[in-house]
Order: sequence, then C-alpha cells, then structure tokens
Amino acid sequence: MKSLVQARWIMPLLVAALAVALDQASKRWIVATLGPETMTRFIPLIGDDIRLAYSHNTGIAFSLFQGKSDVLTIVALVIITGAIYLYITQLPNRRRLVQIAMGLILGGALGNVIDRIRLGYVVDFIQVGWFPIFNLADSAITVGAALLMLQYALDEIALRRVRQAMMSQ
Repeated sequence: MKSLVQARWIMPLLVAALAVALDQASKRWIVATLGPETMTRFIPLIGDDIRLAYSHNTGIAFSLFQGKSDVLTIVALVIITGAIYLYITQLPNRRRLVQIAMGLILGGALGNVIDRIRLGYVVDFIQVGWFPIFNLADSAITVGAALLMLQYALDEIALRRVRQAMMSQ
C-alpha cells in the first residue's frame, strides 16, 4: 500500500521539479540578457508579434492586484495546499495524465512563489501580441489545467460509451 501511494507521487514530483528548474533558469537568463531595466530591450521571435521582454509583475494574471505580492504569496501557498489535497482525495491520481498535470500545476505555482519570496515580484518575459506578458511557470499551470480537463473529457467519453453499450444489450 505504501509503495503504491509513493508511486503516485513520483511523476508529479519529477515534473514539478523539472518545471521549477526550467522556469527559474529561464527567468535568470532573461534577467541577465535583457535586464536590469524592464521593457527596454527585446528579443523578437516572430516579428514583433511574439517576443521576449523582461517585465516585473507584482500582481497576478492580466496585471490584476498589483502591489499585493505578500498576499498573493499566501494565496498561492493555500492553492498549492488545496491542489495537493484534491490530488490525494479527489483526482484519479493513478492516471499518468493526471500525475503530469498535477506536476505542471505544482511546479508552475512553486516557480512563481519562489519569485515572489525571493524578489517580491514575478519575472515575466513571453509577450504574444496583445496578450498579457507571462512566463514558463504560467504556461505550466495552464497546460496542467488543460491536461486535467482533457482527462475528465476522456473519462466522460469512456463513461458514455459504457452506458450506451449497457443500454443496447
């Protein structure tokens, strides 16, 4: 039993560690390459539509709640705790896709929390058109959430097929 529980944590912890490492390395590189001033130098990737640009964010997505980094750090830690609780008690945590999703969500959240604790703000650097600037941690959280939704959709499709098969008998 104990090894089964531990096995459910190997993939999420590995994915989270990789997400944090890539996030923090990318942020250090951006600061070294485009810093110390924000939004003064850019690296175009696809014209001016997609580029790298060093920015500070003391708020959350779409620059909401600017200047509330301490409160947002606490909120993020509560959300991380809640996500771990849901993973243990509610999510189908034997599924590889759920394990990867949880690792991405936890790793992304931790990557931004590390910034908030260490710097007092989150380093953002990916700019796509009009969309608010973001980072790899934000991307990991978004992809993780999308993978969870995908798993639920796949489970729902499978359940409907079983119901249809039972009704046709």
